[in-house]
Amino acid sequence: MVVAVNGDGPGIGAGERLREALHELIRQQQVSGGVTAALTAKALCELAGVSRNTLYRYHPAVLHKLHKLRRRHHREPSPERQDLQRLRNDNEDLRRQATKLAALVDHYFAAWQEASTLLARRERELAELRRSIPAKVVAVRGQMHFSRRPTEFE
Repeated sequence: MVVAVNGDGPGIGAGERLREALHELIRQQQVSGGVTAALTAKALCELAGVSRNTLYRYHPAVLHKLHKLRRRHHREPSPERQDLQRLRNDNEDLRRQATKLAALVDHYFAAWQEASTLLARRERELAELRRSIPAKVVAVRGQMHFSRRPTEFE
């Protein structure tokens, strides 16, 4: 459908040109999947060859229909936009999970360091206690035996 740009069409008034331009915008929107064709008053008026003042002042019904289409378009995003939004949501969820995972790793690393330090201190204390206990000779069924064995830490 060709729409008169300059308004010199034979017998076609501004209202008819606006309606045809609106149908053309809708068709472009459907063909492009909402990517290229913009549902704006400016685009409608440029396509119809009518000033925006004319649209707002003399053709409120066309303007109302344009606004209705825009609301419907925003409520029903294209499948590509839905996929894009789903991917953005998934990406945000993964970022939150990565942040939580990093905090958990930090927590377990700190707990491991604390436990390692505590175990090393206990081992030193036990080794010191073992060294401080005097060795006594004890008879076991007639054999001589030390009551304490030397450990690997001594």
